[in-house]
Amino acid sequence: MKTHTGGVGVTISSPDKVLFPEDGISKGELAVYYRLVAPLMLPHVRSRPLTMERFPDGIGAPGFFHKDVVRGFPEWLERIELPKKGGRVHHPLLNDARAVLWAANQNCITPHVSNARAPALRPDLCVLDLDPADDSDPAALRTAALQLRRMLDELSLPSWIKTTGSKGFHIVVPLDGEAAAGEVARFARAVGQLLVRRAPRALTQELSKVDRGGRILVDTGRNGFPATYAAPYAVRPRRGAPVSAPCSWEEVEEVEEGSVHPQSFRLRDMAARTDAVGDLWLDLHENGQPLGDAVARLAGLAARMSTTAISVITRFLLSARIRCKPRS
Repeated sequence: MKTHTGGVGVTISSPDKVLFPEDGISKGELAVYYRLVAPLMLPHVRSRPLTMERFPDGIGAPGFFHKDVVRGFPEWLERIELPKKGGRVHHPLLNDARAVLWAANQNCITPHVSNARAPALRPDLCVLDLDPADDSDPAALRTAALQLRRMLDELSLPSWIKTTGSKGFHIVVPLDGEAAAGEVARFARAVGQLLVRRAPRALTQELSKVDRGGRILVDTGRNGFPATYAAPYAVRPRRGAPVSAPCSWEEVEEVEEGSVHPQSFRLRDMAARTDAVGDLWLDLHENGQPLGDAVARLAGLAARMSTTAISVITRFLLSARIRCKPRS
């Protein structure tokens, strides 16, 4: 099977190999899907170091994560070499549709990307992941997402949302790319702490499921290299081939049957979905925000709570070295 992008053919080997056995979705069908969504996906993944979640034998067998591409790649594939503990790693970059299809040909079901772009690798996104232990209480998840949006509104930070294709939602804030990765990671952690303090019976930052007590995890660990998150429009390795797809806040607010949930969108539904709504994140990167302004507002929110909360945010402000002076 050969697919064509911009006049360049990308050969998909073994296109009839079934990757989703319960759904009959083949490698060829996966490649056709990624060719379809590549124009929507590329503005969000271009120049971001890629980690591929690969399933050579389909999702019925163990998969693995692959980030270091050192051999067997086409000469046109762009990569970035970065340090790691004890060596170097060569991340591929999904900079054009050919690269998206190349990844699909590696049996990459889910591309995971950084919140920062090469070469500067300063985050232009802050990613907050709402992760319930299971999918038994969609109303609680919806409430948590809307509580987080309200807090971000209080910080004058616009936010966008997408389904994870798994159990939760990703809420993202576009940044201006001036803050370092560690600063963004600490800011996200402080936002998560304050949100949990507002709703301690429903939310937690305990990573262990045993310690969550049924609460929703506010996971802020997607910020700071080498952390990644599932790319917008990425297929997830679960039955039904759910997609991590952008949605609107209005869709999340709906409480009637049929409202958006984490696995609302599937590979075979996305052609109709994108025809109907286009890219709901289209203007996200035109709205990058300075982090320093938001830090000052966050300190103000903490000051209206408890001395403990003030202590948490104060420690962050002392360690972050982010200018808190608002823009003129």
